[in-house]
Amino acid sequence: MAWPTSSGFGEPAALYRPQLPDRTTLPDLRGQPVTGLPGVGPKIEKALKDLGIGSLADLVSHYPSRHEDLSNVKRISDLRVGEKATVVGRVVKTKPVGRPVRGRSPGFSVQLYDGTGYIPAVVWGRQWLAGLLVPETMVLVSGEVQRRYGIQLAAKTVEVVDDPDTVQDNAHAGRFVPVYPVNKNIQARRMRTLIHRALDEAGHVLDPLPAEVLFRHNLVSLDEAIREVHFPTARPALRQALRRLVFHELFLIQTGLAARKARLERTEAGRSHRGDGSLLNPFIKGLPFGLTGAQERVMEELLADLRAEKPMRRLVQGDVGSGKTVVAVAALLSAVESGGQGALMAPTEVLAEQHYLSVSGALENLPVNVVLLTGSQGAAERRAALEQVRSGAAHVVIGTHALIQKAVEFRDLSLVVVDEQHRFGVSQRTVFKEKGAATPDTLVMTATPIPRTLSLTLYGDLEVSVIDELPPGRKPVETRMVDLSGRDEAYEAVRNELEEGRQAYVICPLVEESEALEDVRAAEELFEELAGEIFPDRRVGLLHGRMKAPEKREVMAAFRAGEIEVLVATVVVEVGVDVPNASAIVIEGAERFGLSQLHQLRGRVCRGLHPPKCYLVGDPRTDDARSRLEALCELQDGFKLSEVDLTIRGEGTLFGSRQSGMPDLKVAKLLRDIEVLVEARKEAFGLVAKDPTLKSPVHRPLRREVRELLGANVEWLFRE
Repeated sequence: MAWPTSSGFGEPAALYRPQLPDRTTLPDLRGQPVTGLPGVGPKIEKALKDLGIGSLADLVSHYPSRHEDLSNVKRISDLRVGEKATVVGRVVKTKPVGRPVRGRSPGFSVQLYDGTGYIPAVVWGRQWLAGLLVPETMVLVSGEVQRRYGIQLAAKTVEVVDDPDTVQDNAHAGRFVPVYPVNKNIQARRMRTLIHRALDEAGHVLDPLPAEVLFRHNLVSLDEAIREVHFPTARPALRQALRRLVFHELFLIQTGLAARKARLERTEAGRSHRGDGSLLNPFIKGLPFGLTGAQERVMEELLADLRAEKPMRRLVQGDVGSGKTVVAVAALLSAVESGGQGALMAPTEVLAEQHYLSVSGALENLPVNVVLLTGSQGAAERRAALEQVRSGAAHVVIGTHALIQKAVEFRDLSLVVVDEQHRFGVSQRTVFKEKGAATPDTLVMTATPIPRTLSLTLYGDLEVSVIDELPPGRKPVETRMVDLSGRDEAYEAVRNELEEGRQAYVICPLVEESEALEDVRAAEELFEELAGEIFPDRRVGLLHGRMKAPEKREVMAAFRAGEIEVLVATVVVEVGVDVPNASAIVIEGAERFGLSQLHQLRGRVCRGLHPPKCYLVGDPRTDDARSRLEALCELQDGFKLSEVDLTIRGEGTLFGSRQSGMPDLKVAKLLRDIEVLVEARKEAFGLVAKDPTLKSPVHRPLRREVRELLGANVEWLFRE
């Protein structure tokens, strides 16, 4: 059978649309609800809504997860046993086959004739079809050719067709058939029909990408790509369509990032920090250790940014224990030397207090006033802190999101350090620009290593520095998987550490019992077990997020002082907690954690002089869970683990508002599509460099698409 092909660049195949309907755009289709399609009643509308589909644009962008090749249309006389094929023939007769077994419906056999021969097609279940397949009905049947009581066709799909010459118009057989993500309220066949119908209703989808970009990268038009990815005419056409959609998706995101960066550089005045070294030099000389080459390199990059007139926006990545805090303090001191104030914002009070203790301790011999500001401070303490911030007496202010509240007024905020950026959204980071006369320089830090592909996308508007070297002498953490039957051995190993005068963490993912996770030990329960049964002769403490701030401070102070030997905690200690004498960590229910979170937790015990140990206690019942734990046992490098993590879990929801205001990826896979990402990024930043607000008439469709795709978070990007 000859399949129709595309009639020219940008023109869709006749298979989908005999004549070219009205032209439209994806933003236009977002304004057309699915309820306008025939066959979409209240029940189907709800089922589609549960899948995130509310408009025609959502429907035509609901791409297949895979395709089944039912395109091998053959004459009956040419069929061979063992092959999968599709035949078109007339029904001669039908008859029952088999009998009901364990509730399973019996089958029936359809004798088919196509002018070259006869073959029975056996259909199991689907009794409703038998009433449609009366003699002389023309049908399309796909399945495997088998030898059972003679040659027969085990029917996978059966479709009634009105005209043999229009077989190629069928959405369900005789072609590459799309298989879509669905739910229990909408069948795959119904979804296929609706999308086929939506493509007919949509009309010709205009392309927002400039023609020269399509030409340079040999990309098919958006309309052709959308239609081919749903109902491909051939494998090469499907590959071209997928490549175009991947490029399209990444190009729009990169254009938004480029426009954001361009606008900030165009509209915001920065401040040049040219310190005299009176604080920075003695701080560096007073460190009890030498800086690594990576720390020195990143510090130079930061100081160069700080000296520039434009606002700094830089991300510093570094694995657990790589020395990011030292680099951040150096930047803060440079700001203070220049007469400004610095702020360090952490996601939790535990981490903010840890930073306060370490930074104030490191600067105790310098004339630098470090102030802590958190939401749980008493009224008098908070008033005193706010007054110091307002008057400028506070040189460095450390706190949580309380720092960005309206009541906090800085005298001259010139540098903001945001720790663990993945815990904050763009709006929380950018609100600091309202608290200074000029836009403060921004340093973003993360101890969660990010694959290069993600950093180009999540933080594409930031310059990126990487501290890719650990201090000399840092010992790898011996990491072991422990099944539930070996749990006692893990705690016996912890006891050995305690007898040597060291301390340990025990991590539990929950605070109290949950019906959904009955097998995960709650922290309070685990605390009682450890204190009463396993370590009755040791000092055991408890720390979790539901405790009041003074209680948390008291527990952490006792643990740092060695008064608590075993700290039972939730993920409140995931980042930043630094107790060098802690040499062992037991993570209960380890399979419940993500890989990066496990790596962060393990990092709590890599800061001392003694060989650290980590025990992953759990019962991984899925391949992914086991792969995560095995990767942690094999690898120490957080950047390598981040690549493994991305491979295991896929991109998923990478760009929710909590992350960066970017949309989710539908077709792109960052590890797979790194070359396309680099191409798209280069094109996007080049285009925005020439037309920062995309005001050129040829770029206005792209401007509208980026605006609608990225939403309110970037609505301001294209203001003149």
